[in-house]
Amino acid sequence: MRLTTIGLAFGVFISGTGIAVIQAQPAASTNATLQPKIQFATPIHDFGKVKVNEPAKCDFIFTNTGQALLEVPAVHPGCGCTTAGSWTRQVEPGKTGIIPIQFNAAGAPGPFGKTITVTCNDPSQPTVILQIKGLLWKPVDVTPQYAIFNVTTESVSNTTSIVRIVNNEDTPLTLSAPESNNRFFTAELKTKQPGKEFEVIIRPVPPLDGTSKQALITLKTSSTNLPVININTVVTLLPTLVANPPSIIIPSEPNTNSVRAVIQIRNNGSSPMKLSDPVVNANGVDVQITEIEPGRASSLTLTFPPDFTIAPGEKIELKVKTGLAHLPTFEVPVVQRPHAAR
Repeated sequence: MRLTTIGLAFGVFISGTGIAVIQAQPAASTNATLQPKIQFATPIHDFGKVKVNEPAKCDFIFTNTGQALLEVPAVHPGCGCTTAGSWTRQVEPGKTGIIPIQFNAAGAPGPFGKTITVTCNDPSQPTVILQIKGLLWKPVDVTPQYAIFNVTTESVSNTTSIVRIVNNEDTPLTLSAPESNNRFFTAELKTKQPGKEFEVIIRPVPPLDGTSKQALITLKTSSTNLPVININTVVTLLPTLVANPPSIIIPSEPNTNSVRAVIQIRNNGSSPMKLSDPVVNANGVDVQITEIEPGRASSLTLTFPPDFTIAPGEKIELKVKTGLAHLPTFEVPVVQRPHAAR
């Protein structure tokens, strides 16, 4: 007789009558041990040197070393500068998949490291952390990239801004003479280390009309990675003395008591100021000066007599001596609030 195997297991137990009874039981399923398993060729990719502002790409290769279908539903880069392309979402046992990664290399030069989190149905490691790293560098480093001047009329002729140019390439760098597209700025090139390090000295040219000027300083280079260097230049002309608030304001209604007002005068120039002899071109106004920061800032307290008023069209102002040769006096207007409409 030929026996046929069926998926059953048999158990033996003794009944209450002492007769051995054989009972059939279902056999354990062998599919319960079939599981997917993810394995990366390497979880870390080193880009080495990466040029600033040039995207860097790599592929992470992984294999399903398990015995069931591997599913990869999600890939999450750790920051916005790293993105994942279209990756393999399902991998049969023994097959390989790919996760393409792109790193947008923006920012300051120096070492960098980013992570990517991979989610899968491998019960032994449902999440895998991948890493990319490298060194951001610039073939030619320009520091700073802007030349900004905040100057007063007296200090504009003594102001300079220095921009350093450093060659990080192996090939020596040559630069042309700098050119300015605005006659209010000049630029001079100095070589600190031939082929490697340079300085561009930028100066505003007085007299400056208006409150601000802009220019573009341009240098041609021998580097194919950076054939032209552009340096944006801005100068803002500040007033030598500034009053805060810019005008002295007194109440509109007649006041039976005296009225006090306080202002500060600050010096933006290079020469120290010394305020003295304050006067208001109106009767009965007292002015006291308190120096807050020697040569740089002072507070003025004005006391107006009771019932002080300014007639329509009348110009009242505070005038004070400054001790500055190019600005011997400084004026601040006195303004009375208009009467409220009845």
